[in-house]
Amino acid sequence: MKKPKWVIAKEQAKRQAAQETVWLFGLHAVRDALENPAREKLRLVVTRNALDRLGEAVPQSGMEPEISDPRKFAAPLDPQSVHQGAALEVKALDWGSLEDVALSEGPMPQRIVLLDRVTDPHNVGAILRSAEVFGARAVIAMNRHAAPETGALAKTASGALERQPYLRVRNLADAIVALQDMGYLVLGLDGEAEQTIEQAVDGKRDRPIALVMGAEGPGLREKTRETCDHLVRIDAAAGFGSLNVSNAAAVALYAVKA
Repeated sequence: MKKPKWVIAKEQAKRQAAQETVWLFGLHAVRDALENPAREKLRLVVTRNALDRLGEAVPQSGMEPEISDPRKFAAPLDPQSVHQGAALEVKALDWGSLEDVALSEGPMPQRIVLLDRVTDPHNVGAILRSAEVFGARAVIAMNRHAAPETGALAKTASGALERQPYLRVRNLADAIVALQDMGYLVLGLDGEAEQTIEQAVDGKRDRPIALVMGAEGPGLREKTRETCDHLVRIDAAAGFGSLNVSNAAAVALYAVKA
């Protein structure tokens, strides 16, 4: 029997609502989200042991925890998720516009990381950690063909997702042009490039700099390569293989620090 239109509409609305929320898991990720006043928090599921370990973060957040049996954990997580007895349903953070973060004030010259089809949430989480450590203004990825804000990403980011802007844009080339118009020097990482990062930024470390990282294997897309100001490589020992994208991002951020 065909479903009535109102039933179909209700199911579609429910699916849409579910896509607009994220389940964070793991003690570190959940604690940092609870302590973030900018994070809209919806539902907290914890075991009694996890509740004790989260300490004052729970009462200070104003959340009413749902106590769950660790053998039948109530949060709708992947069975393989290492949740440590803590899960928090939240809304994605709103970091504002590209211009807001690109021109934001900070103790160091502006640095931004752009990701061209980097889809592994563990890589993106690790990049967010490095971006926070080196004082980057933001990590920017596309709306499609990129790692969404997920529990796995947040757990790998180890709290950085609550503090490090992670923006999504429709078109990466347009974002690069916008950054160039704001005065950014945009460098695309390419293992076959003629010049090193250090050569490209020599005498320019006081400028805003954006680093564009491609997916492992395919690297930067042709349109992205054409839009960057320069293609650069990480200097490596002869015959040594390429770096994982998250490691390359950390090395590149260190190489362009003022």
